[in-house]
Amino acid sequence: MANQLLHLVMGGRVTDPMTCEFQDLKDIHVVGFYDNYAAAEEAWRGWAQRTVDDAEMKYVIVHLHRLLEPKLPGQ
Repeated sequence: MANQLLHLVMGGRVTDPMTCEFQDLKDIHVVGFYDNYAAAEEAWRGWAQRTVDDAEMKYVIVHLHRLLEPKLPGQ
């Protein structure tokens, strides 16, 4: 059985555009959870492009499968 590759796309205001330190955790926008990177990237790209003119807004893809099972083959 193949392992599920779970991804989270989220974003919000950051304290510094060079970091991923979010200003207020209660205001983080959870875009959604995706079972493959391509779908997560598509969602991330859409939200990142919507906020491209706001340097304090950052959207990221979190590889949840790496946090849940860090020793999966090929990871």
